[in-house]
Amino acid sequence: MPCKPLVAVPVYNEQSNVGTVLDAVRRQVRDILVVDDGSTDDTPALLRALDGAHVITHPENRGYGASLATAFRFAARRGYDWLITLDADGQHEADHIPEFLEAAALGDADIISGTRYADGHDTPQARQTAPPERRRINRSITALLNRELGLSLTDTFCGFKAYRVAVLSRFDITVPGYAMPIQLWVQAARLGLRVREIPVQLRYLDPNRHFGGLLDDPVARLKHYLEVYRAETGRALLSATPIRTPAEPCSCCDGRDVSS
Repeated sequence: MPCKPLVAVPVYNEQSNVGTVLDAVRRQVRDILVVDDGSTDDTPALLRALDGAHVITHPENRGYGASLATAFRFAARRGYDWLITLDADGQHEADHIPEFLEAAALGDADIISGTRYADGHDTPQARQTAPPERRRINRSITALLNRELGLSLTDTFCGFKAYRVAVLSRFDITVPGYAMPIQLWVQAARLGLRVREIPVQLRYLDPNRHFGGLLDDPVARLKHYLEVYRAETGRALLSATPIRTPAEPCSCCDGRDVSS
């Protein structure tokens, strides 16, 4: 087993789910980080009453990608070996956490990514469980990344992942929202990081859940994802920044840790 894992849960207005999710995570690991991304419901009050977890609060809503970037910096600063991320909406089963740790212990991957579509995007279960437009967009972007970056993914957007903390300093995450995984995969391919996928349960507890703003329109969302992909691949070609080795230290967390 990795000697020091951390589980990070990004949270935004999850008063109905966050307590149950964190209770499930606590049954699997000791060290938990919650990144509250400027919640305006009762989530902050629930987190203030939380024992045994670190809480970092963004003063305003910055986005899913920004929350993960905060978690990356915290894990590096605190000297963890592996960072596991999962969503706070109940979509991810914390019971899978030992499987991520077992895969991490094999030592042959830098990113272990959950896949909800290990058997394909058009299986009967996928058709019955996942909203059709989400399956279509995921399938399209996954095919694009595999074809152009030489990856072998089956699920681009699953938020259930494990990262070797030693490689996190090599990422430059600037996309604050839900397109952040596209930027991450472009950078992972450019850096030659080792990627393994492991199956996780396909669950959509609320198929009508909103992305927010224009991204609620599937056409606009796909267009945005493609724009992020083109911008990141263009930035990679122009970048003169040298690639650092995994042994170099990561940057410090600049978030506000209110419970440490």
